[in-house]
Amino acid sequence: MTGITLQPVKNAAWRLKSQITRSRMLQAAKAAIAVALAWTLAPYLPGVADNYPYYAPLGALVSMYPTLMGSMKNALQTLGSLGIGILLAAAVIIFSSPNVATMSLAVGLGALIAATGWFGANREFIPVTVLFVLIIGGPEADNYSIGYVEQVSLGIVIGLLVNLLIFPPLSHAAVDLQLANYRRVLADHLSEVAEALADSWPPERDGWASRKDTLISVSRDVRAEVLYADDSRKANPRARRHRRDLSADYEDLAALENVTFHVRDLTDVLTGAVWGTPITVELRPEMRPSLSAALDTVSALLRDWDSEETRRVSYSAATDALAALMAELDKRKASAPVASMSASAAISMDITRILAALESRLEQPASATKT
Repeated sequence: MTGITLQPVKNAAWRLKSQITRSRMLQAAKAAIAVALAWTLAPYLPGVADNYPYYAPLGALVSMYPTLMGSMKNALQTLGSLGIGILLAAAVIIFSSPNVATMSLAVGLGALIAATGWFGANREFIPVTVLFVLIIGGPEADNYSIGYVEQVSLGIVIGLLVNLLIFPPLSHAAVDLQLANYRRVLADHLSEVAEALADSWPPERDGWASRKDTLISVSRDVRAEVLYADDSRKANPRARRHRRDLSADYEDLAALENVTFHVRDLTDVLTGAVWGTPITVELRPEMRPSLSAALDTVSALLRDWDSEETRRVSYSAATDALAALMAELDKRKASAPVASMSASAAISMDITRILAALESRLEQPASATKT
């Protein structure tokens, strides 16, 4: 009974631990340092700004983005949002007086501008700033606006400096891991399909059919990681010492996305042969062993990709298996109706295109990182 009660807690703890990575812990520590520095220095700003020291830590937080380029972009968008909000509030003060109607109109205009998306994730600062200036600033809206912007700007500068000087994030190693995981997922899927073809027919296990859609989510995650790595090296001084040819990573990703398309296609063909969905096709039983062998070799190629020597051997084995498959397909066509060979021909063509996509990356080194 106790084990059942504690299991959800254990699962939650495991998920929390998996999400708290070293880079996230570092980012959290940097945010804490930036906030502390901003709060410490805020009272020393001259003029009216020292009346609003609590806005400096806010500026520090909004500038603590995982990448330097993202931090700078976020900071500029935040300052732009503050500027638009102050202008809208000023228009209310200059051309009318703050009341329910004018404040609502200004906030509505601010929300409309925010909805354009021009000011990124911090676009909601526009209507919020309108309210702050008109309600908190009140009769001293001009002094409040100056102090608000100065303190937020101080916090932003401190946040940018902390992000720049304390291990600016550089996400290169994660790209290798994500690409390797992508190849592993594809290899596992092809192995399952190969086993289904070698098993009794129709196959008892159907996980390979239902999991083909997960390939898209894996592809999306890998693309996001490559884009993040690309963004992390911009304006990053560490990128000069840890150089990486990200164009090769984009090409690797494009090749794997191409492979994914054909893996999903051949999976659809097989589901059509087994269950008649999405379309009913016929798969000749005598072709299943050759198809299974060819898919197994492609799976092995994807698993052996990280080693330049073994992937060449595996690629040669895959092309030999494909050649044997095509030879048997040609032989069978002579004595079988064309329609009965369509599924085998479609899968063979998918395998051919998968190997063509991988061949284009065969000559690339396993790691694109240069020191």
